Amino acid sequence: MQTERIKLSVGPLLYLWPRNTVTQFYADLADGPADTVVLGEVVCARRRELKLDDWLGLARELSQAGKEVVLAAQALIESESDLRLLRRQAEQHEFLLEAGDASALRLLQGKPFVLGPHINIYSRPALEQHALLGALRWVPPLELDLAALARINPAEAPVRNPMGEALETELFAFGRMPLAFSARCFTARHHHLSKDECQFRCLDDPDGLLVRSTEGQDFLVLNGIQTQSAGLHCVLAQAQQLRAAGLRRLRLSPCSSGFTEVVTQYEQVFNQGLAGEAGLQSLRELPLPGALVNGYALKQAGMAWQD
Repeated sequence: MQTERIKLSVGPLLYLWPRNTVTQFYADLADGPADTVVLGEVVCARRRELKLDDWLGLARELSQAGKEVVLAAQALIESESDLRLLRRQAEQHEFLLEAGDASALRLLQGKPFVLGPHINIYSRPALEQHALLGALRWVPPLELDLAALARINPAEAPVRNPMGEALETELFAFGRMPLAFSARCFTARHHHLSKDECQFRCLDDPDGLLVRSTEGQDFLVLNGIQTQSAGLHCVLAQAQQLRAAGLRRLRLSPCSSGFTEVVTQYEQVFNQGLAGEAGLQSLRELPLPGALVNGYALKQAGMAWQD
């Protein structure tokens, strides 16, 4: 019996990289096995290496290469200029938009869109309410475990939107977990700069700025106004549990080194029959920016790794 394909989505780039690095990164992805690519600035409106028209240009190129493209909205709307950008994103009709927070929902009501991971949906009734707005897909909050996802949106009785379409669940399956946002820029503060005169110091840290505990343990990562986990969430060894939970789409969050191989290993394990342990071994040989963790998926502490 043929097993249903697990679709792979590349999440939005959460870091500030030079323009040429960004365009080359997506050119490399165009030739890879990812089914969907999410594009746009999610973290900070001051990051202007690429503007909306640039993202749209990349989106068209990736679409021509056979990828589904989703545009991502900011996760924290702080100003009228942020709202103007959000309106422009919502008014375009070429690509789906992923709502970064509740501020986007009113603009998107009645249109197909994606519910991003920072919209706090922790129960089936909450998901049903959001589905009524027209959502096609849901990226759950990071701390929900696989059993909870199976209860909230089970494959045998999925939540449906007003068009009668079953809502897809897209699990955050690889990368530093985006945990929180603040109006204050932690990277600027670290460098004794104001947020409005930050000198774009995020460019110095292509995978964020690592924070260690007083015991010397890698703990968190500062990424502008965003706080991330130091560890890289990885569910490569949980293929059977994911399928049993009804999950058919995974999100892989970009990092600055080894990422195309990460996408390849997820494709090999979830769709080509490679053993999860073999895929993990390949990942551990890559120059990834942190240790692998999987605690949240298995109802453990997020920093934990469980075989």
